[in-house]
Amino acid sequence: MQDYNTIIGTIQMRLNKCPTRSVMDRYKIGSGTVALIMNRFEASGHSFDELRMMPPKDVEDLFYPQTNRQRKDVPMPDFQAYFDRIHSPGSKSNLSFCWLEYKEQNPNGYEKSQFYEYYNRFVNQNYGGSHISMAVNRVPGEKMYIDWVGDQPELMTDPETGEMQKVHIFTTTLGVSSLIYAEAFPDEKLPHFIEGCTHAVTSYGAVAKYFIPDNLRTAVTKHTKDELVLQSSFADLEDFYGTIVLPPPARKPKGKPTVENHVKYLETHLVEKLKEEIYTSYEDLNVAIKKIVATLNSRPFQGKSFSRKDAYEKYDKPCMNPLPGGIYTTCDYKAILKIPNNYHIEYDSHYYSVFYSYCGKPAILKATPSEIRICDQYNRLICIHRRSYKDFPLYITEDEHMPAEHLYYKEVNSKDGNYYRRWASVFGPSMSELIDRILKSAKHEEQAYNSCAGILHRVKSIPKGVAEETARKCIEINSCKYFTFKQMLKKMDTGKLRELPPGTLPSHENIRGKDYYK
Repeated sequence: MQDYNTIIGTIQMRLNKCPTRSVMDRYKIGSGTVALIMNRFEASGHSFDELRMMPPKDVEDLFYPQTNRQRKDVPMPDFQAYFDRIHSPGSKSNLSFCWLEYKEQNPNGYEKSQFYEYYNRFVNQNYGGSHISMAVNRVPGEKMYIDWVGDQPELMTDPETGEMQKVHIFTTTLGVSSLIYAEAFPDEKLPHFIEGCTHAVTSYGAVAKYFIPDNLRTAVTKHTKDELVLQSSFADLEDFYGTIVLPPPARKPKGKPTVENHVKYLETHLVEKLKEEIYTSYEDLNVAIKKIVATLNSRPFQGKSFSRKDAYEKYDKPCMNPLPGGIYTTCDYKAILKIPNNYHIEYDSHYYSVFYSYCGKPAILKATPSEIRICDQYNRLICIHRRSYKDFPLYITEDEHMPAEHLYYKEVNSKDGNYYRRWASVFGPSMSELIDRILKSAKHEEQAYNSCAGILHRVKSIPKGVAEETARKCIEINSCKYFTFKQMLKKMDTGKLRELPPGTLPSHENIRGKDYYK
């Protein structure tokens, strides 16, 4: 069974005429799975937009009904370990022996034929292939290749200690013109990868149809939550620029000689040039990189009369998409595998609320300098908070995120005595006096807030005259308590009184009507 992201992503890429191999590499699935998803999509009778509007669980059940799901979780063998054992010097192990060992450890695991099939796929993907090369007709403006320069040169100097520090150089190039962009970062983690992509697109002034990163799993250290963040960040990048992020073919560098060759070119013509100077900040270093790269892009190709920049303006740029309006905001992503029971997610020592119904579910937090965005596991927006930098309060909570009982508790504890006195004055002098006496009867005023709130909430839906008369009776017998008010209210003939217009006083021998004064 494949999840919602894989199903929707596969359909979208195939509808955009992406090759099956690109879909397989992006979502780590086989060609049979791609065909299965597309066949079931066509048979479903739903459009792609309709599928995106459906709940993710319904989409998964539509494509993988319960009756068709595998009845057991079969552990995937560690084929790398088996490959290393079989090919280690002096080893007598073979694939049959490895399968027998696997079945002893996993009695419900794959049978021999399927074990062999998966092993052969692993070998072909990671160690197979021939040494012949293929001529490729590159399409102008179609692909932007992304990579990190292999060597991490020591270019930064600590101004206090004089210690040399390594830097990581991010670089991109375009398929036809080989126009170069480069920038230095302190590491190769995902935020810097995304930032480098946005800066490169801005530098080019146009957007390629595909982004081809050298390694889709950059900055991924754990499969669970980091994979969630990775897919979310790529989805945001794709949506903003209207592009598609694709991996290169398996077993680098055979499928991406363009980027590999220009990385080697930069290791010589950029890095060696940078070593001639001393840099104490990334700002100074990137200014130097920008000047050198501009020179390289303007230098004519060997034996040619035109440069990378000339080829870009003539071939690549006219075929690329224009930049979208606005500026892409780089986020700090945080994956939450399980929203806690208090429905708040921690970021930067503050806790931001989500709808309480999301407790126990995965989520993705995206932080910018000004706001906190929280999405579900399918990258759909749940809520937005203004980012807090104050020491207090630590918990940033929206009222609509709270269940009714929590909201009531918050309301009661956020009011003071004057608030309840003002509220009581709406009903009349008797209610005002009752509430005032209750507040003064407690040793500490705060201890009477619950009683005041209970009385005033109880009379919200009844005529004010009923509330006022009940309060007068409590004062008359000198029993100003919530329990007494509650019992007095029950004795009132509220069925008849509810028929009175709001603000009408009940009939009582001590209440003078307007005719009394005639």
